[in-house]
Amino acid sequence: MFSCSKMIRSVVLLVCLISLLEAGNSLPHNEGYSSFIGQAERFIRALNLLPSVSDHRSEHFHHHANLSFSIFEKPLNLHVQGDPGSDVSRDDIGHHAGYFQLDGTHATRMFYMFFESRGDKAKDPVVLWMSGGPGCSSELALFYENGPFQITNSLDLTWNEHGWDKASSIIFVDQPVGTGFSYTTDMRDMRHDEKGVSEDMYHFLQAFFKAHPDFADNDFFVTGESYAGHYVPAVTSRIHKANKAREGSHINLKGFAIGNGLTNPAIQYKAYADYAVDMGLITEASRDQIAKLYPTCERSIKHCGSTGTFSCAAAYILCNSIFTTIMAEVGAVNYYDIRSKCQGSLCYDFSNMENYLNQQSVREALGVGDRKFVSCSPVVYKYMIMDWMRNLEVGIPELLEDGIQLLVYAGEYDLICNWLGNSRWVSQIEWSGKNKYDAASMKPFLVDGEEAGIFQHHGPLTFLKVHNAGHMVPMDQPKASLEMIKRFTQGMALEEDSFSVLKQVVERK
Repeated sequence: MFSCSKMIRSVVLLVCLISLLEAGNSLPHNEGYSSFIGQAERFIRALNLLPSVSDHRSEHFHHHANLSFSIFEKPLNLHVQGDPGSDVSRDDIGHHAGYFQLDGTHATRMFYMFFESRGDKAKDPVVLWMSGGPGCSSELALFYENGPFQITNSLDLTWNEHGWDKASSIIFVDQPVGTGFSYTTDMRDMRHDEKGVSEDMYHFLQAFFKAHPDFADNDFFVTGESYAGHYVPAVTSRIHKANKAREGSHINLKGFAIGNGLTNPAIQYKAYADYAVDMGLITEASRDQIAKLYPTCERSIKHCGSTGTFSCAAAYILCNSIFTTIMAEVGAVNYYDIRSKCQGSLCYDFSNMENYLNQQSVREALGVGDRKFVSCSPVVYKYMIMDWMRNLEVGIPELLEDGIQLLVYAGEYDLICNWLGNSRWVSQIEWSGKNKYDAASMKPFLVDGEEAGIFQHHGPLTFLKVHNAGHMVPMDQPKASLEMIKRFTQGMALEEDSFSVLKQVVERK
């Protein structure tokens, strides 16, 4: 949830820093090496990546040990006003917070929260949620979108009537390292591509299901929003490849969902001007001028490929000139929801969450020590710059061919990851069902008898355009988003209204 225009000036500095990191890693482990690492760590500490955090091996955490990684977890007891709105008693709804320690890294501690379903946790799916940014905490979704809680202006918690935990057990992870409460004491652990991100998340899931064996056989779905349009396909592919190779413990992967994501930049950046003119943000004459920027952007993306470094940073700068040119014309419009004005660095006011999470009593309940919470880390964002323009659609055809379900959904008023660009890259996926998907007509997505969106579907692939929503669909349309994820994860057709879905659930029992 960052404004890319605010980051471009930092790219050159970051590329130089990463080059220094690589050089430092190749130095012999002598006094010069130690001095280099020490100076670098002081630099990263100044950027809030090396916090002073309590020892997670204390008696407050339950240690789940595995050969190469560990989970340090504790029951999460936050005071929540009201009733959970469930047949399950509050005492029987398990909430957990913890750190994942990955020994394959130098010193990574990845923070997560896990909320057992308010429904039937023995049968409901397990859902992994990753927020985007890159570098934005999943607590943004937890407290403002699809988590079990909402924060009042008096910094109290209330139950979210439409939290996704009403239909699933859901994991919120702060990743990549440096995001939210996740941290490292060694700068070499910072991730800069999806290989590193997906490896960390795969090993986290291996440890997680060993710590929670009662959920290991439940259906599993990978979900996320915004820059998680990169994370979600990468993590899903990593899990699927491991399952096929019989690597590690089997994860019961069934599908993945991307909300208003950035997945195929070459297609999505080309759609910016078309979307802007369709929504009345710019004139057709402006679109024609902006279109002249695209060929250079397209060439730079090709140079970036899947392994480029400096060329990928150049592609980021060149392609984002398209977006910044549009924003220069539209002014203070909220690029996450064009119906409103942008206020603050994230265009929304998330100060209640930051104030709540930075309370001493809450930090103690979470077990995060004195680490200061920041909604979105500019440092993580900059580290991931060279990953930005890479195409993460390339691994999706194999997933579809193997029957892994994909839902791509997008709120209609989001500019930065707009529905038009998302629908275009979905329609251009090269897989055996492409022709039938293209021929499928748009159908209404009904919730309580009212059209909440329209969708196109064939086989394992679904695209949904959500009405009256911006970038954060679960925040703008909470009831519709809960109904969406419920039908998707339970294998029900999106066109079925909630009344027929309820009937099917009763009949299955």
